[in-house]
Amino acid sequence: MLTINIIGAGRLGKTLAKLAQQSGRYRIGAVLCRSLTAAQQACAFIGGGEPCDSLQALPAANLTLLAVPDGAIASVAAELAASGGLAAGSVAFHASGVGEAALLAPLAAQGVLCASLHPAFSFAEPARAVQGFAGTRCALEGDAAAFPSLQDFANAIGGVPFALAPGGKAAYHAALSIASNYLVTLHDLASRVAAQAGMTDEVAAAVLGGLMRQTLENTLTLGPQLALTGPIARGDAGTVAKHRAVLSTQDDALYCALGQATARLAATRLDASVQAGLQRVLQPALKA
Repeated sequence: MLTINIIGAGRLGKTLAKLAQQSGRYRIGAVLCRSLTAAQQACAFIGGGEPCDSLQALPAANLTLLAVPDGAIASVAAELAASGGLAAGSVAFHASGVGEAALLAPLAAQGVLCASLHPAFSFAEPARAVQGFAGTRCALEGDAAAFPSLQDFANAIGGVPFALAPGGKAAYHAALSIASNYLVTLHDLASRVAAQAGMTDEVAAAVLGGLMRQTLENTLTLGPQLALTGPIARGDAGTVAKHRAVLSTQDDALYCALGQATARLAATRLDASVQAGLQRVLQPALKA
């Protein structure tokens, strides 16, 4: 059975540790938090592990997870390297969405195999996260020599691992943020405009929610170009102008930016004169 130490047992750290413990393939070694009390509470949740009070006291382990805040990863790695706590050939990894494995460079210089493993999952509450984690995609980046161990780890906890291109971490995280955060922003925009039409919150939620779910399913199944419908896809500049006429200045700017991107997406189905008409009507300065 392989041993894994956990440095930083917050929501993500506790979740991954408990999943590893439950898998029967890993033994949780030490759990290090900002306080011994927090480490003790984490061990109770995990159902295994020994509370630890310093990096210097960490026992040997096959894997070490640095589940600390992004801004602390490099400093913790440097302190860990200074303590000589990790054996050459063991695996150290962090779970930052945007940070690269290079944050662990001081450990890599000592022969530790360093990588990152980022689960594309929201760890809002550990108990719920443990129940819903199965099938989560886990992005791997860093030293390819660490990948076999991390692929095994991801599989054991119910994840589905995949490797990113070298240097691709920032683009990966940007894609996740666009897909997740901006969908919320679009919902907010649509809801505010729906209110102008006299739709109650309840009605707007039902109408917009149903349409957004259907559209998301279509684009995931068919791809963005085939799933695209609406006035811009039809080249209907008149309807676009009517939309803009009812929008606030702030909402209009966002509508135009999104509309211009949508027009580019629809370009293959529209002739040049229609495309030019759409671009003219989508210029913010031209609002009636």
